[in-house]
Amino acid sequence: MAPEEAKKKSFRKKVHFLLRSSTFKFCIIFPIFFVLIVNGTYFFEKGKSLKSLGDCYWYFFLAFVSGGVRFQAVTLPGRIFSIITIVVRMCLFGTVTAAIASFFMDSKNQKNRGFSQLKKLNHHFIICGWRPEMEVILDAVMESNPELTADQIVLVNNISSKEIGQLRGQARFKEINYVSGDYSHEDVLKRACVQTADRALVISDQSDGSARIEVDSRTILSVLTMKSMNPKIYVSAELFDAKLESHLKLAHCDEIILASEYEYRLLANASSGQGYTNIMHELISSNRESGIIVENIPAEYYGKTYGDFSAFLYLTEAKEKKMQLIGLLLNTGNFYKRRKDALRQAHKSANVEKIVDNLMKVKSIKSNKPLFMPDDSFVLDSSMKAIFIKSSQETAE
Repeated sequence: MAPEEAKKKSFRKKVHFLLRSSTFKFCIIFPIFFVLIVNGTYFFEKGKSLKSLGDCYWYFFLAFVSGGVRFQAVTLPGRIFSIITIVVRMCLFGTVTAAIASFFMDSKNQKNRGFSQLKKLNHHFIICGWRPEMEVILDAVMESNPELTADQIVLVNNISSKEIGQLRGQARFKEINYVSGDYSHEDVLKRACVQTADRALVISDQSDGSARIEVDSRTILSVLTMKSMNPKIYVSAELFDAKLESHLKLAHCDEIILASEYEYRLLANASSGQGYTNIMHELISSNRESGIIVENIPAEYYGKTYGDFSAFLYLTEAKEKKMQLIGLLLNTGNFYKRRKDALRQAHKSANVEKIVDNLMKVKSIKSNKPLFMPDDSFVLDSSMKAIFIKSSQETAE
């Protein structure tokens, strides 16, 4: 079908829908009724209780607004028209009031059940999926992101409105937004305003008892959909099966969480009796005053070496804050912006072979790649961040 024909067909459907709507019928019938009732009354009451047609329109307008006819009809037809006006006004007032109340109630119910379109949301945080311990996850997210308030969080899942209501019943989660539906579907993500979101976390959904492979497939599809709708969004996603990690990498997922694999490794390391679990607990603790800290590198050190930066930290603030530099986080930030910058740099060389080599390096860029204890001659740039181990005052003493 040609685009013009499709547009015409769509227009005809809209017109047909409009003509069949109750609102359109009311907008046509009511003015006709009003004109007939006013002119009919004036025809019989002219020169008796009404001086002009303008007065008649004014009195009937007041009758519909305030509920009473402001003149005394003296003829039988005039009185009948007055009675009809009062009865119609009573029915109309009740209908309009009920319609307005129903609209607001439906709107509120739709919002509470997660079926409405979220509005005026920008730079927010989307959490896709559900866990029985969702309260703990939300507390940890808000503790790790102090700048994040409850009204900037959007939950997207298929959980019942009753459970969402219980979650919102707690004061700290009262303002959390909710969208009901399959978070791998584009229309559902649109309602969550994914186009204007800054970050998203996709957790392995455990709300419907689906098989792990189904949950992972939905996770991959949701990341692909989000990245296609908003290439600038920073997405972290959890997988059950490490074999599917490559699919998330192809979707340019910024962070991939292999929770089951981490669990197995931690159990295996704990069996050695070397205290690995206590070390990991301290390193990834939700306490922002200790453990692993990732911070921006000062702009004046872009183009300088890791050794220069390390020496600066040792002599200044890092020593006072009891922070130890242990490495760098490479290729941070938005993937598409990094790739664009890398391509620009790759084309600066006049050597064709070097350009090809640079383009191959761009293709193999890995997001958020940690590099521990690099050589002092390693050159820093704006895509890197510094990794520290920070000690709390209590631990240091």
